[in-house]
Amino acid sequence: MDLCDLLGVPKPGSQPDYLFEKSSLVLGEARGYADVFFRDHFAWENKAPGKNLDSAFKQLLTYSLALSNPPLLVVCDRLTIRIHSQFNGHPSVTHTVLLEQLAQPEKQVLLRRLWTAPESFRPAKTSRDITEAAAKSFATLADQLRKAGPDAATDPTGASAHAQRIAHFLTQCLFCFFAEDVGLLPGRMFERLVNNRNITSDRLGPALCGLFTTMQSGGEFGVDTVPWFNGGLFKTIGVPPLNILNVTELRNAAALNWTAIDASIFGTLFERGLDPAKRSQLGAHYTDPATIGRIIEPVIQRPLLQLWEQQAQVIQALMAKSTKFNDARHREAQAVFVQWLAQLAAFRVLDPACGSGNFLFLALKALKDIEHKTHLDAANLGLPRQQELVTGPHNVLGLELNDYAAELARVTVWIGELQWRMAHGYDFKLNPVLEPLDHITCQDALVQQDA
Repeated sequence: MDLCDLLGVPKPGSQPDYLFEKSSLVLGEARGYADVFFRDHFAWENKAPGKNLDSAFKQLLTYSLALSNPPLLVVCDRLTIRIHSQFNGHPSVTHTVLLEQLAQPEKQVLLRRLWTAPESFRPAKTSRDITEAAAKSFATLADQLRKAGPDAATDPTGASAHAQRIAHFLTQCLFCFFAEDVGLLPGRMFERLVNNRNITSDRLGPALCGLFTTMQSGGEFGVDTVPWFNGGLFKTIGVPPLNILNVTELRNAAALNWTAIDASIFGTLFERGLDPAKRSQLGAHYTDPATIGRIIEPVIQRPLLQLWEQQAQVIQALMAKSTKFNDARHREAQAVFVQWLAQLAAFRVLDPACGSGNFLFLALKALKDIEHKTHLDAANLGLPRQQELVTGPHNVLGLELNDYAAELARVTVWIGELQWRMAHGYDFKLNPVLEPLDHITCQDALVQQDA
């Protein structure tokens, strides 16, 4: 309240959609979603001094859907105010104001914009802009590395094998860039490695081999502990000879915001950059997510949500007869929900010509969005929150003839899964971080040519 007075903005309760303690009621017990909620502006969570603001932010992310997805999420421990932008299609940007900075006019202007101009926090660059820039950077690097290999005119077989090795190496690199930007690789170790001026270009290759080997099984790399990634991405390791131009391009790529890449177009753009046969298509049109959504909505989302509405009605009727936690009716309701989750876990989507995985990613995202919604609905009906998600990369299957595309499809699904968890406040899975994606295979969908 003192902050509102300082900034000269209205106090909570002065408008219908601007209030304290936006919450739901569960069996008479208030379950708070946010300490302050201002529709189309922000959700705000306060914590005691010294409490973990990252945990508070995750809490807001988890309940963002129930709060109508406000564009700004704010966490505060009375010593620090942290503003996280959450505009769809844009990278998340964080603004921090310390207690001792509240008297500064420019910080007051920044905070006042939460009330007066929330749209002003929207980043200038979109996730699509960042993805296109990253794909072009990798295409340049792929061209450089391919030119150092066999000539396609005189040795087409050798040139093709070399191009495959280059593409696999760069796919490993781009996953590392993403992994360190989301905190899975500690201390930005990949960026530190390529920026280390004490490591010459001829020594960087063996160092990267060592990192990739450690990521495959987990363990110590230098002074850092690397998680067990698995997944198959680092099963085959072969870093090509690197020169100073290649290292410079890797440094440029490392500086990009890889958390913001758009997984719905990522695979197509990178396939065009890494596959020499498709290099000329890099700036060409690609199928946008909205078009793919016209298939996903009637085939996946609509029928599953209709099924959930039926199950939710059963749960609601049982909970209406429940008089205390864990009585017979409560247990029946919980069993209905567990059975529903088992249905979601067993659901499969197959794309028999999956390309670089755009459809598979959007199908997985739809399934995870549905599961997230049902968890929130079940909590509103009085059931305890489930701690772990049941949907994941195992739900999507793909067939693809092109080697480049098949590998990128797997990486697209992995990155999409990690991005979704991060955007909704769920912890990353560990041991291993990546599920094997042997069900996205490089093969022909046609099993009988004369049929």
